[in-house]
Amino acid sequence: MYVARIPNRGSPPAILLRESYRQGGKVKNRTLANLSHWPEPKVDALAQTLKGLPPKLDLSQAFEITRSLPHGHVAAVLGTARRLGVEELIDATPSRTRDLVTAMLVAQVIDPGSKLAVARGLRAETATSSLGRLLGVASCDEDDLYAAMDWVLERKEVIENALAARHLVNGTLVLYDVSSAAFEGRTCPLGAIGHPRDGVKGRLQIVYGLLCSPAGIPIAIEVFEGNTADPNTLAAQITKIKTRFGLSRVCLVGDRGMLTHARIRDEVRPGQLDWISALRAPQIKALVEEGALQLSLFDTQDLFEISSPEFPGERLVCCHNPALAEKRARKRQDLLAATEKELTPIAAATGRAKRALRGKDKIALRVGKVINHYKMAKHFTLTITDESFTFTRNTEAIAAEAALDGIYVLRTSLPEHTLGRDDVVLRYKNLADVERFFRTLNSELDVRPIRHRLADRVRAHMFLRMLSYYISWHMKAALAPILFVDNDKPAAAAKRANPVAAAQRSDQALTKAARKRTPEDTPVHSFTSLLADLATLCANQIQPADDMPAFTMPTSPTPLQRRAFELLDLSHRHGLA
Repeated sequence: MYVARIPNRGSPPAILLRESYRQGGKVKNRTLANLSHWPEPKVDALAQTLKGLPPKLDLSQAFEITRSLPHGHVAAVLGTARRLGVEELIDATPSRTRDLVTAMLVAQVIDPGSKLAVARGLRAETATSSLGRLLGVASCDEDDLYAAMDWVLERKEVIENALAARHLVNGTLVLYDVSSAAFEGRTCPLGAIGHPRDGVKGRLQIVYGLLCSPAGIPIAIEVFEGNTADPNTLAAQITKIKTRFGLSRVCLVGDRGMLTHARIRDEVRPGQLDWISALRAPQIKALVEEGALQLSLFDTQDLFEISSPEFPGERLVCCHNPALAEKRARKRQDLLAATEKELTPIAAATGRAKRALRGKDKIALRVGKVINHYKMAKHFTLTITDESFTFTRNTEAIAAEAALDGIYVLRTSLPEHTLGRDDVVLRYKNLADVERFFRTLNSELDVRPIRHRLADRVRAHMFLRMLSYYISWHMKAALAPILFVDNDKPAAAAKRANPVAAAQRSDQALTKAARKRTPEDTPVHSFTSLLADLATLCANQIQPADDMPAFTMPTSPTPLQRRAFELLDLSHRHGLA
């Protein structure tokens, strides 16, 4: 910053407070305030200070910082949302309701919380950032936010259709998966006890399914009752793809629990969609027993194709992952040992001298409580009499299962000229992007707790979470060079021996993780910690003395913060006058 005296013909020179900055490799200047009406001594004192010279007077009396609000993280997230056209995506017509929805999306990325907490963070008297002032919603309350949720839910289909038009085309792959989230309260009609995919047992939950682009960009989300089975959500997605999105040639990619044999036969084929899925373990075992899959082929290769009359018109891509085989063998041994540890005290109880466990029914009852705890009953031979209990490992069953360790078979309707077998494997592995989205929703993006009582509010809650992830997905992609993620995907792919092998990280990513520094020697961050760092860039509201006009001056960015905004192609002053 510097004080500039601009000649003014016939009048005293204009005295301006200016700032120099770089943008696109060019040096530019912007005027922060007009100081022409300041007394000359005050101007000289400010000029001295900006030059790093001792002031001729005490500047503490020349300025007053009336408010200092965290701004950098808001500038980054709101700027990215605007660059992506999220506001126009929500509604082409500007309105206060649209601004409230945008505020909730940005707040969800930078500081997830309840609607009451978000409203307090936006209001002028309790603001925790510059967001409320930038969007002009500094007077809102939680009821305004609830009304905005109801409004945006009515536009859900329009918004999802627009996202599909952006990121999906005919002939593309569509990733789909399902997860669940524990539910608070007991009055919402969507809440039910079901299979807890998020690991929270014994609680009411909701089930939600997500459609993504091949890159993992979220396109559409749908909420189901908490006891809905994964395959039962598929019909709605097929209708959405074919009817709402208007896509006639699409390949649906889903896991073996989603795209089951029955769903492919009854819904996917009639819907004229292609698919990539996987066989279940009993189906793989049947292929081996009928001779269609010869395990000896894996002695020389990890990837090959077969066909079977059980799957007419389909390609079966057989894969063997040695790392996965080792992991499953190790896990099986741990579970067998844990099961034996629980069964041993029961066997000992039948042979003790005093108060021995007697009675076939009583012994069987005790055994039944523990034998399936680790799902290892199939690997044990049990002998129960009225006076004894013995158990041994079923070595034949264990060996039969171990022979299939690390083996999985992908099934697809796509012909080879459309998608090679290597690409079939890679596309199926793209489901990890969807699973990563679910982990993010349930943790970092804080889907839980879900406290809404009305079904439509829960749907709106999940829809807003998806849209906020849409913003953060693009931010993480742009900021990858300074985050703990691999930003050199081609180099990482080149290190992979074949599609079946475990994914590798590029040398650049390994160096970045080891040094915790970027090549520019700035600290490496997680996405969350980077937002916290950017939040230290404040919007400082400064009131000069002598009733001069107030102005806002942002904190000067650090080299890392400057690099972050360069990667986002934004200015740290975004939204400030």
